[in-house]
Amino acid sequence: MDLAAFRALEPFCWRAPSAHNTQPWRLRYETGTVHVGWHAAHTLPAADPTGRDLRLSLGAFVETCLIVAADAGLHLEFISGYDEQHRQVGRLRPARHRYPTPFRTTDVWQRRTDRGRFAAGPEQQTLDAVDAIARQAGGGLHAVPYPDRLGALLRAADRRLYADPAVVTELRRWLRLDPTHPSYHADGLNDRCLALSRPAATGLRAALAAYPLLRRLGLPRLLAAADDPLARGGAVLVLVGPADLDRPGQVEFGRVLLRVWLTLHTAGLAAHPLSQLIDVDATRTALGALLDVAPDRLLHVTRVGRPTRPAPRSARRLGTV
Repeated sequence: MDLAAFRALEPFCWRAPSAHNTQPWRLRYETGTVHVGWHAAHTLPAADPTGRDLRLSLGAFVETCLIVAADAGLHLEFISGYDEQHRQVGRLRPARHRYPTPFRTTDVWQRRTDRGRFAAGPEQQTLDAVDAIARQAGGGLHAVPYPDRLGALLRAADRRLYADPAVVTELRRWLRLDPTHPSYHADGLNDRCLALSRPAATGLRAALAAYPLLRRLGLPRLLAAADDPLARGGAVLVLVGPADLDRPGQVEFGRVLLRVWLTLHTAGLAAHPLSQLIDVDATRTALGALLDVAPDRLLHVTRVGRPTRPAPRSARRLGTV
């Protein structure tokens, strides 16, 4: 395998999505193979204690690598080899044929998470297409039938997470609310990608700085009530996996998730993750009941719609092409 050719493509591969934009993946090159793993320092042990979002993001990264390589004429395949102890998910190696995908590097590069306003939700044809992608892997994609019921669940999930000092400490570590932050252009969640005005970003930064004092005075409730993404339009979609999906299977479903997101992107739609709904046991159970799906099968929740304006591009540590 031409490792130099693939190394040159890495900035495109880094456009894969990850929770809090931590970009946890790492590549280790050996003769004729590239090992895919993750950095422990770029995980979210408080907000993602089961590692579900980590494994989904690693699978999305693997799928991104395969798409970018295929578009450049490199023949690669992924061999799964999940190893928790050594923090590896598998390896990329030369293949006889080009990876079959309808997507191009331009799709990877242009796809963005969008927390802004949506003019409309996805059409039925698009919903059928993304559901078919998930069903091919043994899962499915469900549109929440009563999105108006989600508001209370979303606020409850946010209150629960904001009430946890470890989660808030972790969030503060990855927030970039001031352009002077040393990692503003490298990783994390910056004010522009969070769709925050300058006064809103300043207020959030001040509130979180005073969190130890204000937590017992009701700050978690105030923070949870400060934003209502559902009021900005779109439909809420839930990615459902097979029953008893193991950890390597979650990595594989990260690949499915990336294909779903790129299918939405090529249809002119954008996605805004709302995974806090399944990060909290109570709201996860309630959402499962709403969908008539076992709660442990819920893998990802996202608000989807047609954006009214281009979203800012999120930062990447490896961002120069």
